[in-house]
Amino acid sequence: MESFKRILRLTIHNPAGIFGVVTLLSFFLIALLAPHIIPYDHMEHQYVDGKLARSQPPSKLFWLGTTYYGRDVLSQVIMGSRPAVIVGFLAALFLTFIGTNVGLIAGYFGGRIDDVLMRITDIAFGIPFIPFAIILIALMEPSIWNIIITVACLLWRTTARVIRSQVLSIKERPFITAARVSGASDSRIMYIHILPNVLPMSFLYIALGIAWATLSEASLSFLGFGDPHMMSWGQMLYYAFITGSARRDWWNVLPPGFCVALFVISAFMIGQAYEEVSNPRLKRRR
Repeated sequence: MESFKRILRLTIHNPAGIFGVVTLLSFFLIALLAPHIIPYDHMEHQYVDGKLARSQPPSKLFWLGTTYYGRDVLSQVIMGSRPAVIVGFLAALFLTFIGTNVGLIAGYFGGRIDDVLMRITDIAFGIPFIPFAIILIALMEPSIWNIIITVACLLWRTTARVIRSQVLSIKERPFITAARVSGASDSRIMYIHILPNVLPMSFLYIALGIAWATLSEASLSFLGFGDPHMMSWGQMLYYAFITGSARRDWWNVLPPGFCVALFVISAFMIGQAYEEVSNPRLKRRR
């Protein structure tokens, strides 16, 4: 665990890591304070001189303009940070938890257990995410929690493969043999002796999982399968395209698109910084 803490400390001193951490923390604070800092109700129709403020360009009254339906874009962008943060962090934790445990069990026990778990992983790799998500959400109902479940059910596959390869190496080391000889149970060896050594890699996949989950949520919302009760950046893009605003009103497209890109890039930058610190050979190759 000491090496894990050391890598984490060094990561936040990396310029890319600092940028990523500060940006994600900023989005988290915005999401937390969203209801208190939005200038208008994000679903309320705005009026100017008694007329619906439809597709108003940015101005002193509406800093990022209004949508085709006369709603304030800035308020929607701020509220859109909530599903991004919720889906990004929760789905990343769930998929990393599933992938780490699958890789840990498969790598430690080997044999038939390994074969079964890796064949399940191969099947997960063979399922295209977007069609799978559309079918699963259509069978249930569009909601933010069903999106989280969908992401966690499929995107654990890469984490499982990488953790398994690490466990295959770690379980042959002398300290594992010593623990087995001393009478330690399989669960104790896996979760007390092996898990701390693969946690740094799991942390990397939490950072990458945040990016994958946020991008998945934006994609599903853009296709019309987002939570209808929560405004999201993907949903803003969806409404901009179905109303034709995307072709003429740049303020309906650029703010949510920029937020999606910035959120995803920040998570990837944290992952890149963490990977370079944990594996210095990557930095020397550049």
